[in-house]
Amino acid sequence: MTTVAIIPARYESTRFPGKPLALIKGRPMIRHVYEGVSGAVSLNAVIVATDDIRIRHVVEGFGGKVVMTSGEHSSGTDRIAEATEGLDADIIVNVQGDEPMVRAEMIDQCVGLMDDKRADMATLKILISNKNEIHNTNVVKVVTDAEGFALYFSRLPIPFCRDAPEGQYHGRYYKHIGLYVYRREVLMALRHRPRCMTEMTESLEQLRALHHGYRIKVIETTVQTHAVDTPEDIGKVEQWLNTDL
Repeated sequence: MTTVAIIPARYESTRFPGKPLALIKGRPMIRHVYEGVSGAVSLNAVIVATDDIRIRHVVEGFGGKVVMTSGEHSSGTDRIAEATEGLDADIIVNVQGDEPMVRAEMIDQCVGLMDDKRADMATLKILISNKNEIHNTNVVKVVTDAEGFALYFSRLPIPFCRDAPEGQYHGRYYKHIGLYVYRREVLMALRHRPRCMTEMTESLEQLRALHHGYRIKVIETTVQTHAVDTPEDIGKVEQWLNTDL
């Protein structure tokens, strides 16, 4: 079984133009992501999918592989689906290009979930320990069933605690880590599925998969990551990386 990781990276971004090339400790963010993924033993290849020649030059400059894709895609899923067309791969791993702290063991852990034949996709979650993240709409939350399959993803706190005082939350909340593993045929089918109301409302592309009946298996990890959503996040990530060292 051939497994390939694809990192979608676009230059244009409403909140942070040029984000993949932003420097973190002197190196572009896309390089941090690429190198973090490359150590996964479950992968046969790592590829960056982009529509921007500047990103291509940077990735090729540090020895990475690049596939050029259309600039018309509305989501990372659509971009990696185009990149997958020319690949001989059974399993596709979608690693978000704004996760510079992604680690190889996370990839291997998530790919391992595909041994469950019921799983069309797989992803990761981590217990939220910082209560500020519960309220942060940039932090996506996930709820799973008894067998670890996703029930729903939301930018708001889920599950909602009806009996808690206003502004307070009780129980366990899980942050979704933006890393996905797909069976090839599922990814290619999703590309042609229409965007659904929940996906457009929450601006979360994984809700398209749930809406159309695909099952997403979720496993808990203890490896902490910090996505870069705004320029202010760069300094925070550098501090966290220094702490890791």
